[in-house]
Amino acid sequence: MKWQGRSGSGGNLEDRRGMSGGKIAAGGGLIAVIVVLAQLFLGGDGDTGKILNEIQKQSVQTPTEQRELTAEEKKLGEMADVILGDTEAVWKQIFSENGMTYQEPNLVLFTDGVETGCGSATSAAGPFYCPADQKVYMDMEFFKELQSRFGAKGGDFAIAYVIAHEIGHHVQTLMGTSQKVRKMQQGMSEAQANKLSVALELQADFYAGLWAHYNEKRVQMLEPGDIEEALSAAQAVGDDAIQKRMQGHVVPDSFTHGTSEQRMKWFMKGFEGGNIQDGDTFNEL
Repeated sequence: MKWQGRSGSGGNLEDRRGMSGGKIAAGGGLIAVIVVLAQLFLGGDGDTGKILNEIQKQSVQTPTEQRELTAEEKKLGEMADVILGDTEAVWKQIFSENGMTYQEPNLVLFTDGVETGCGSATSAAGPFYCPADQKVYMDMEFFKELQSRFGAKGGDFAIAYVIAHEIGHHVQTLMGTSQKVRKMQQGMSEAQANKLSVALELQADFYAGLWAHYNEKRVQMLEPGDIEEALSAAQAVGDDAIQKRMQGHVVPDSFTHGTSEQRMKWFMKGFEGGNIQDGDTFNEL
């Protein structure tokens, strides 16, 4: 992905990496990542506070420390800032085209643990969006897990896809979609509520594809293999793929994020169509 040479966000990146002192999940590591990803991966916002509180119960406090970021970490931070700036430009345009005003969220990069408007979080939570403070939280080390443990190809555009997906949840909050879904879920059976969660997640994948469509027209960022990187990430974190790794079989009624095929399909629908009106995932489940 071509990202160097473009300006970053309008001061909306909070880089807290190198500062520890948050809560570190007891046991941590891959098992914690898998368990939480099955519920939260790629940032569902409705139950974020509940999930983070569960992580907090299993955590221990560590002393505050600070270290100098490596050259690689600094470069990743610069890239994340540019991607965030790209999302700001694209969504301002889309909102303007539809008679709305876009409110920019913040992207918080952290190491190990972080305090959020939804509660304490650890890296085990994976990337997520907190609607309470309208911020996206991300430990960049997660992408190494995504590649080495979950079989994704990795690469710059895989990171861009994840950031764009999380920003998609912010868009849903601004539009009131997330709030409507959570209200509808009250009183539903778990299976029915899960279907709405799947629709919410797939719409965020659609919005990520829509962002890629607009941004490619705006700055010609794509290089050969970039779309494959995004699709590989989407495939790796489908509910069916995660459940197969965890338990050897799938339980469709427990899906909350969509299958690998669905996630790839909706990303591509946004990318190829470029029309926000095509993102009604709720009527196609």
